[in-house]
Amino acid sequence: MATQPQVDADSKPIPKVGGIPFVGNTLDMAKDPAAFFVKCYREHGPVYRVNVFGQKRIVIAGPEAGKFMNSKAARLGLRSKEFWQEFVDHHGASKTLTGIDGEDHQKMRAIMRDGFSRGAMSGRYHELTDIIDVSIARDWSEGDVPVVEAFQYMIVQLLGEVMTGSAPLEYVRDIRVNILYILNVLVTKQRPGFMIHMPEFKKASARVDELGQSMVDEFFAHAEAGTLPKNLLGDVMRGHLSDPELIQERDLKLVLTGPYVAGLDTVANSLAAAVYGILKTPGVLEKVQAEADALFAKDTVTERDVLGLTYIQNCLKEAMRLWPIAVAQMRTTNHDMEFEGFVIPKDETIFIGTSVPHFMEEFFPDPMQFDPDRADRREHLQPGAYAPFGRGTHSCLGQSLAEVLMGICVARLFHRLNISLESSDYVLKTKTAPTPGPAMSF
Repeated sequence: MATQPQVDADSKPIPKVGGIPFVGNTLDMAKDPAAFFVKCYREHGPVYRVNVFGQKRIVIAGPEAGKFMNSKAARLGLRSKEFWQEFVDHHGASKTLTGIDGEDHQKMRAIMRDGFSRGAMSGRYHELTDIIDVSIARDWSEGDVPVVEAFQYMIVQLLGEVMTGSAPLEYVRDIRVNILYILNVLVTKQRPGFMIHMPEFKKASARVDELGQSMVDEFFAHAEAGTLPKNLLGDVMRGHLSDPELIQERDLKLVLTGPYVAGLDTVANSLAAAVYGILKTPGVLEKVQAEADALFAKDTVTERDVLGLTYIQNCLKEAMRLWPIAVAQMRTTNHDMEFEGFVIPKDETIFIGTSVPHFMEEFFPDPMQFDPDRADRREHLQPGAYAPFGRGTHSCLGQSLAEVLMGICVARLFHRLNISLESSDYVLKTKTAPTPGPAMSF
């Protein structure tokens, strides 16, 4: 447990992770941040100091960090503003949900909660199936399929149709380039600042801004006509109209395009990882196909049916454990904070390695094995062990929506198609930036 310390005298010195002169731990971090955090946790315990991308940072990690993030001490002792500020400033906005804390954060979550819930899909599962079928016909033809890219188009089409009634597929590449630069340069700072002026990014950024403005115009027209839909974007506009200080007009483009930015890389990466695990692991494909075929043999598909995709959901849990898209969270301390006998100074930006237990045999025996039966053994439910959607006050608001969307995507894909890896000995290559996951070459 962490608290604001009363006395600093007896606190332990924070161990430093050794590294290459000048470079520090940058190469290890860039190569495989999840493995790097696990190695450091094994060698140094739940608190240590690293030097990455020219910056010295404190890391808290392991099950201790996972449990801490759900505590009152974390809620009061940590903030998110600094990590996201350059992203907000770049868009000329005042705030974003991920970068605010306290009462305003809770108010914004309340406005967006229904639109990001699985209830937003209620009664629309046959509509979702039709959208997935269109995506399959377009992007999953015979021959080699670029899996991550195909899922990116599928996710944008699903989100667009559900949230606005139209899918901005012509903007998918622009959204992807925009995410790549924004996260690498402004958020995680894994790339130098001058890259924000690259022509590729400036063109993509202008296109995403164009998409955002068209959405703002459309929803102001809905508001004037009294026809705001009951969905996420309609709720955001109602929030703006009722409290224009909380959701300011200059924030609307960022908020309205946010679901595409949040879902494109993250959901596509998790789906692609699940496909790889299903195809690579003996005996798994047959069970997935049987469950998928049983689902679509029903005359009507309901929310309960999708939530009942037990084995497919187990596969998704394993994919998010082995290939987590949130390897670590970043926060800044509000005050001197004691954690596991160490004092972390006020205004220190820290990494929080909540995914470290994903790769610890104490929690997940044979942790590098893709094993969907782990969920039946309740391995994921051990305290502090599993955090695919982050932890704490900023845990993913769209978790329940993502689970049903991913479940029906996997089920429909394996119901409709016979797919296989390009060879039986194929080994997945991964990327770490801007978010970890399967490489685009998969």
